[in-house]
Amino acid sequence: MSNKKIKLFDPFIDKNEESIIKKVLYSKNWASGAGNNYVLKFEQNFKTYVNAANCVSVNSGTAALHLALSLFDIKNKEVILPSLSFVSTAHSIRYNGGIPIFVDVEPKTLCLDPLKIEKAITNKTKLVLPVHYAGMSCNMDKISKICKSNNLFMVEDAAHAAGTSYNKQKIGSHGNAVCFSFHPVKNLAMPTGGAITLNGKNSQLHETKLKSLRWCGITDRKNTSYDVDKLGWNYYLNEFSAAIGIEQLKKLKKSNLVRKKIAKIYSKEIELENKMNFDNDCAYHIYWIQVDNREKFMKKLKEKNIETGIHYKPIHEMSYYRKKNNLPVTNSISTKLVSIPIHPNLSNSDVDRIIKTINQII
Repeated sequence: MSNKKIKLFDPFIDKNEESIIKKVLYSKNWASGAGNNYVLKFEQNFKTYVNAANCVSVNSGTAALHLALSLFDIKNKEVILPSLSFVSTAHSIRYNGGIPIFVDVEPKTLCLDPLKIEKAITNKTKLVLPVHYAGMSCNMDKISKICKSNNLFMVEDAAHAAGTSYNKQKIGSHGNAVCFSFHPVKNLAMPTGGAITLNGKNSQLHETKLKSLRWCGITDRKNTSYDVDKLGWNYYLNEFSAAIGIEQLKKLKKSNLVRKKIAKIYSKEIELENKMNFDNDCAYHIYWIQVDNREKFMKKLKEKNIETGIHYKPIHEMSYYRKKNNLPVTNSISTKLVSIPIHPNLSNSDVDRIIKTINQII
């Protein structure tokens, strides 16, 4: 058996990324807060891909969440979210003066449980922030219905969900605002990047506001003249990242099909009861399994040169957010979750080796 190292994440690139990077390099137009050239082209292409009304690119998924939540005035208001997410999901609420309210996830999808959302709503609740965990869509019908019946806004954390669908519609076309991450490990990879897609009657106004906020609050720019009428941030996307994103988007469907093929094999052949189910609408940014004696299990895979990860230590266990909770599913799985490699650079022999190694260890 080969002892080649199998990486947990690995960007899927070819000569097209190399070629477009050279074009940006020698153009010497590397960045513009106004978001022209490749940045604008990427926004237009991504908006079309997910069938959203508008799209604003930014320099990270964290920036996307921060700015998207700023649209809905959540200061001193409660925002419902899962604890099973990267900490930026909760930070974005705090950045905007909101109060994170952690609720539990469904045991099969590890996505936000609609029943728990309903129980958590109070007269201070302003917004629901579902996370499409590992590329698996939340139950958007139920969550949307809950939000509408309780007059709540919805912002989606789609950091894992580039290419994920729900009811044959791409994630990005549902919520008031949908936030994507294009970190190098993501299905659509950039050196650094993110985006907010916008929908609904205020989407054009929101786009205008967000484009100002991502560039230090600058408005009314005409040649060298401009105004600043609000506090903003330095969150705009650079040309190198946007150019790579354009090429990555062209191959996203193909690369996600490879991920689905691998996930289907894993779901059939890994001899564990608790593992990620197969769903053809899932983008499989991550493939998770649950094991006992996780530290020992991961150590053995490392000895076999197979990388693994943990996604995530629940946010409510972090000292900044720690408090009493009622999250039995999250607490139960938090010491068992392991992410295993799933990306288009895996060969058939790599996949076989991962499965055989896991089945030998468990």
